[in-house]
Amino acid sequence: MLLSLVVHTYSLRYWFPAVVMLGTAPAYVLSWGACRVLTAVLPSRLYRRMDDHLYNIYQSLVLFFFENYTGVEIVIYGDVPKIKENVVYLSNHQCTADWIIADMLAIRQKALGHVRYVLKDGLKWLPLYGWYFSQMYLVIFPEGTRYNPELKKMISDSQAFATKEGLAALDHVLTPRMKASHVAIETMRDHLDAVYDITVVYEATLGKSSDRQPAPTMPEFLCKESPRVHIHFERVDMKEIPPESVFFRGWLHKRFEIKDQMLTTFYESEDPDKKGKFPGEGQRSHLSIMKTLPSLLFLGGLTLPMLLTESGRKLYVRTWVYGTLLGWLWVNVSP
Repeated sequence: MLLSLVVHTYSLRYWFPAVVMLGTAPAYVLSWGACRVLTAVLPSRLYRRMDDHLYNIYQSLVLFFFENYTGVEIVIYGDVPKIKENVVYLSNHQCTADWIIADMLAIRQKALGHVRYVLKDGLKWLPLYGWYFSQMYLVIFPEGTRYNPELKKMISDSQAFATKEGLAALDHVLTPRMKASHVAIETMRDHLDAVYDITVVYEATLGKSSDRQPAPTMPEFLCKESPRVHIHFERVDMKEIPPESVFFRGWLHKRFEIKDQMLTTFYESEDPDKKGKFPGEGQRSHLSIMKTLPSLLFLGGLTLPMLLTESGRKLYVRTWVYGTLLGWLWVNVSP
């Protein structure tokens, strides 16, 4: 009985935020629809501003759970600019919670509503949100898939490919693919200020020995199993990035060689002053609950009244059903 209670309580630590984040989706989509209708005859910049503001509200709700609710400690190495910039964000990739790290940095720059993602094609089928997420870009994971230290064959295949191509074999990241990164950067080069090169470590992956452990899944993260996240930040000015594809490939791989060296030291160094840390001084960065709680109250305040009446519940269900179907139709017919 006691064990069942413990297991049930543990599962609630994940299901509660999951239900809230997904459960507010109809209210968010209806708000977006109203915004779209109201701005249909107005200049497009007004719609973009309202869309960014609504997106900021939802992402702030997400951060309420991933930072304030979990109580995770964020340690940042490097100086994150205080002002907003037009950037491409490149990061190592190891778990389903990686995308939230971009939000964690963006909210500290007051740029949360402007974050967009390159996502796997299959995510466009996500109910209700899929069509919306499928339009997003700018946050890129060049490895293409998640690094898992337990998947030895995947790592060895990646190393073999690098060696075949005359590139350095990497141990703690996969060989980066250049195409998406190169296309994104070159397409927007005239509008970009910099590339943010990000290296992330979930401290829970630092085992008692030198063996690296798998990164926490999104449910595990929400269940407070990642008490500290280390984020190494480096701003790369656009003039340092070669436009030619052959040189860009070498530049990108070199960035991942640097990541690999830092991660090797983090996980394997015999020096206790270096192990478990990135180079430089890490600064603990606390996110005030007042930056996220209002969004939870706003979307919750729109959702609860819908669920309290029969007509509201019908609207809620129809929004889920028809919104999802229309979204799937959109991603199939849009170019």
